[in-house]
Amino acid sequence: MSTAEYFQSESGRIEDVRVGTTLTFTKTVSESDVYLFAGITGDFSPNHIDAEYMKKGGYGERVAHGALLVGLMSAASARMRLGRTVSLGYDKVRFVAPVRFGDTIATEYTITSVDVGKRRAYAEVTCSNQHGEVVAAAVNVRAFVD
Repeated sequence: MSTAEYFQSESGRIEDVRVGTTLTFTKTVSESDVYLFAGITGDFSPNHIDAEYMKKGGYGERVAHGALLVGLMSAASARMRLGRTVSLGYDKVRFVAPVRFGDTIATEYTITSVDVGKRRAYAEVTCSNQHGEVVAAAVNVRAFVD
């Protein structure tokens, strides 16, 4: 299957969801994104907002919140229009590399299996930076509700 910005199921029925359907959502993470996320969530860890503190650490600079990447995963999921579905969450979420201010993150969302009996679609989700390095990964489960 091809990669697209949006995917719309023709019928919206679970029986028509195809394994391998993939889409990609891309966003450059800015300093404003990180500060707004900190304000919304209350997560003012120095890892994200204190440049002087981070200069002395292993990363050498501030990094984006891991939970911000989960938000990018959700944004990708929302572009996979499979019918009336709700996300049952993200499993096996891993943050494997830092995301620095200015990194462009491509979030790829791929349907890996469909359980018609349980009315569930499963997807692998990966976030990669502009160098092709995976920075986060998870499994998403979506339930059909109609």
